Amino acid sequence: MIEITRGIYISEDELVFRASRSGGPGGQNVNKLSTRIRLLFDVANCRSFSEVQKQQILKTLATRANRNGVIRVVSQKFRSQRANRNAAVERLGVLLAAALKSRPPRIKTGVPERAHGRRLKAKKQRSMLKQQRAKNWAEDLPG
Repeated sequence: MIEITRGIYISEDELVFRASRSGGPGGQNVNKLSTRIRLLFDVANCRSFSEVQKQQILKTLATRANRNGVIRVVSQKFRSQRANRNAAVERLGVLLAAALKSRPPRIKTGVPERAHGRRLKAKKQRSMLKQQRAKNWAEDLPG
């Protein structure tokens, strides 16, 4: 059992692991062994989450999920399959915990009165400056 948050666990039976050859440095080890791990987790058919939680997870992790509600996590950081498998499981737990964390609703705020006044004062000063320049420019024309 993998703990996501307090009281929410998922079974390791619900995880599907696929191994493939990893890219990057590693010498002949890269050419011979399948150390890259792709973890697939079917959120839509998971028994540990309520429907609301499933929707929240799929909304938050939409870039990692496919149309069927399967989340994909890839790990190829380490040179051993076991270490990459553990890293993928840990990453999945972190992602699910973050997706389930409730965020407070945004409270719309207004512009403070002093800031509004400062902005209008600066606009008025800039306008006056431009008006003064325009008058001086028109008077300097030969005519």
